[in-house]
Amino acid sequence: MTKNFRLILILFFLIFLNPIYVNSCDRAYNPSKITVAGGSITEILYFLEEQSKIVAVDLTSNFPEETKKFPSIGYVRNLSAEGVLSLKPTLVIGEDDMGPPDVVNQIKKTGIDIIILKEEHSSEGIIDKIKCVGEIIGEREKTIDIINNKIMPIKIELDNLSKNLKNQNIKVMFILTMDSGSPIIGGKDTSADGFIKMIGARNAFDSFEGWKPVGTESIIDAAPDIILISNRGAHSYKNLENMHNHPTVKYTPAAINRNIIALDGMQMLGFGPRTIETALYLSKKFQMIENN
Repeated sequence: MTKNFRLILILFFLIFLNPIYVNSCDRAYNPSKITVAGGSITEILYFLEEQSKIVAVDLTSNFPEETKKFPSIGYVRNLSAEGVLSLKPTLVIGEDDMGPPDVVNQIKKTGIDIIILKEEHSSEGIIDKIKCVGEIIGEREKTIDIINNKIMPIKIELDNLSKNLKNQNIKVMFILTMDSGSPIIGGKDTSADGFIKMIGARNAFDSFEGWKPVGTESIIDAAPDIILISNRGAHSYKNLENMHNHPTVKYTPAAINRNIIALDGMQMLGFGPRTIETALYLSKKFQMIENN
């Protein structure tokens, strides 16, 4: 295989088979009718008071409550081109897990503006995402004003708290679901890992990457001080008291001390405006727990 032919093959894969080909924050040609594929982007448009531009959303877009009034294009990772295009959007904005890839390519071929935003699991990443959406819809100055007035004070307080050495000693386990078998837990380089770092705590399971089922023995050995779980992951339990007694977690310091916390999954892992607020709330809560 010649060097030139290998180069052509690489370019082919990068251009035609990789869906994450648009990561620009340039102003869209016409942002008047936006279809959103990603709950954080919907939250950002509401945060910027630009929800009037939305014509449809995906299933992860469940905040605020009124998002339910929009037509749904399905789950962000399993969209259909027909479903998206039938609503005649002038712009599609998606998170980086938007897919499948062939659907993203189909939409691109129609000539409709499609922008897929890169995700960074940090408070800086959230601010960059908000700025990017503001640029795309042509509201740069308004967006910067809102960030300065509403986000930066929270981020500054969060940064100060997250540097607290007491919080850095707290080990946190994030459970995605406990519906069947072993709990699915967030390891290194996951949204859960990024969220725990935002709080200023330690991920009890940073020894592996990704989301994995973890057995009881490993959970006991990790000895998490606090367990975070999404409301959806905890839905099988009528109350958290039942979960404290679950055999896979009951011998952890978190369960023994009644430090299992269930919150809305998108609130924690959506990495929209609410995620910074929630990280600050938990950082303060963790400090109180550590002081007791």
